[in-house]
Amino acid sequence: MVDPDFADVYAALARLSVGVLGTLSSDKAGRRWVATFVHDRDPGVTWLYDHATGEARLLWRAYPDLDPAVLAPMTPVGFPARDGLPLHAYLTLPVGVEARSLPLVLLVHGGPWMHDSWGYSPDVQFLANRGYAVLQVNFRGSLGHGRHHLTAAIGEIGRAMHDDLIDAVDWAVARCHADPDRIGIYGGYAALVGVTVTPDTFAAAVDYVGVSDLANFLRTLPPFTRAYNINSWYAYVGDPDIPEQEADMRARSPITMVEKIRTPLLVAQGANDVRVVRAESDNIVASLRERGVPVTYLVADDEGHGFANPENRMRLNRAIERHLAEHLGGRRTAEEI
Repeated sequence: MVDPDFADVYAALARLSVGVLGTLSSDKAGRRWVATFVHDRDPGVTWLYDHATGEARLLWRAYPDLDPAVLAPMTPVGFPARDGLPLHAYLTLPVGVEARSLPLVLLVHGGPWMHDSWGYSPDVQFLANRGYAVLQVNFRGSLGHGRHHLTAAIGEIGRAMHDDLIDAVDWAVARCHADPDRIGIYGGYAALVGVTVTPDTFAAAVDYVGVSDLANFLRTLPPFTRAYNINSWYAYVGDPDIPEQEADMRARSPITMVEKIRTPLLVAQGANDVRVVRAESDNIVASLRERGVPVTYLVADDEGHGFANPENRMRLNRAIERHLAEHLGGRRTAEEI
């Protein structure tokens, strides 16, 4: 509910951008306002508004090199999971092509106690620019959707949590947005579960610093994280020091199902990652190479959990572009052809 004294100001500010009002400040008199908006195609656009005169002018655009007209809109969508749990997601469709039977990338957030939200995403825009529909789903366990949605993931990581992702793909296929033979998945643990538990669903996969062995992952976390893990990983997945729980964790670990992988896989790993140690990726890659399954392994010697250095981000994006173009048929830039 908007305070009545602010309602007129809010209405005027809302007309400045189709984005969501983000940070806001004013002078003491409440006359001059500086408003910055969250936006899927024009992030950080900032306006000055004078409530006394009704005049407004654009102060700056945080990313002046981006042209909002050529970027792809991110659309909130929703559908039920197979057990009836409401799922909230975002669908981004490439600009200038018919939104029908497109190659689709299921882009899965990490955490898993995080969430996707509406706004500008370089990864989403990169994929949409290459011709892919991009689907992001806040599967059970994602934050921001209430306690029931959060706790529905207890014991379901790698199970119902993965079903949510498959239900999202099925929704996109049923709506004719996605070509069922050209579905890709881009994530960490979720991507590895995708190509082991449901190997027929995905034509290409990107494993970005993903967990392959849940028990080893928890055992190799820094000791100071144990207090945090009690109410998160131990509660939701299990304690590897309890034999029956360790056995259950191994049953949900992609490394124990690696023989099911036949999907072309790109693996990216930081050599100095102390959260998901390099062995999580090394073991998957070694097993696939022994079996002759296509796998590209990208290791950054100067990275930790995720690629932060610009040259490594560019290297990763180039590898993703090549990988997805080869197996899903998306566009490649001229220098990549």
